[in-house]
Amino acid sequence: QVQLQESGPGLEKPSQTLSLTCTVSGGSITTNYYYWSWIRQPPGKGLEWIGYIDYSGSTAYSPTLKSRPSISRDTSKNQFTLQLSSVTPADTAVYYCATDPTGDSSYVNFGSWGQGTQVTVSS
Repeated sequence: QVQLQESGPGLEKPSQTLSLTCTVSGGSITTNYYYWSWIRQPPGKGLEWIGYIDYSGSTAYSPTLKSRPSISRDTSKNQFTLQLSSVTPADTAVYYCATDPTGDSSYVNFGSWGQGTQVTVSS
């Protein structure tokens, strides 16, 4: 079974760039035909899709976040990363990586989830 685990700093100052890494085990980000996704959940709010990188390296992002997110991958380490620039306190959330089998960002259908990592943006 594919397993995912998020890692990265839990605290960021406003205007900085957040960087999170998802480590994949039990599968391959290149040979498993998934859309490797990032979503988040602010306190007291619902889930928000951020974007994905697929098995070929193609990316897509939520238009509500404008051009701030960037997703990349390291195939030798079986990892994919999220960078979110110019963060504000509104970016405080639990961040998850997950597998999307269809690429339509319908997260209720996501197959595998990481446990999530808390990120707090504060001065």
